[in-house]
Amino acid sequence: MPRGTPANLALGPGYLYLAPLGTTEPTDLVTAWLTVSANWVGLGYTDQGSEFDYQLNTSPVQVAEELDPISNAADGRAASVKFALAELTATNLKRASNGGVITTGAGQVTFEPPDLGTEVRVMLGFESEDHTERWVFRQCLMSGQLQIQRQKGANNATMACEFMLEKPAYGARLYKAIFAAPQRQ
Repeated sequence: MPRGTPANLALGPGYLYLAPLGTTEPTDLVTAWLTVSANWVGLGYTDQGSEFDYQLNTSPVQVAEELDPISNAADGRAASVKFALAELTATNLKRASNGGVITTGAGQVTFEPPDLGTEVRVMLGFESEDHTERWVFRQCLMSGQLQIQRQKGANNATMACEFMLEKPAYGARLYKAIFAAPQRQ
């Protein structure tokens, strides 16, 4: 008999949300983001979901009496979240660019990126399409490459970006994840 619980498999894309730093966070899987706080703004659907990366750096602890390390000490970490926005709008481009200027007029919308050094850090939220998990990334800065992919045929254009996580000034941890209670077989 196979081990594991098929009902606990996490599948598919999800929805992204953005809020100013320090915004009230969801505490469950059912309360709508806008009910938690009107500051949460929907960024829309993700193309393939999101990718969360967490890296813990360690160094061996050496003592004179031993040739082998007696333990490994954590001395740093890095975390990021990557996703491809499936809704290509000037507003989403502004959010993925850490700010900028949108102007509207004469039947068009124009976006220009922020000046270097004026980037805005934000909170990001992700909710799985099946509503069995929520993630809150408490302080994020888009870092690296923002990539817009356009493909032939029926494939939609996507905006891929990566946000680096930072420790918030108010002392909270980097992120919080909420999961549905495990199903038992």
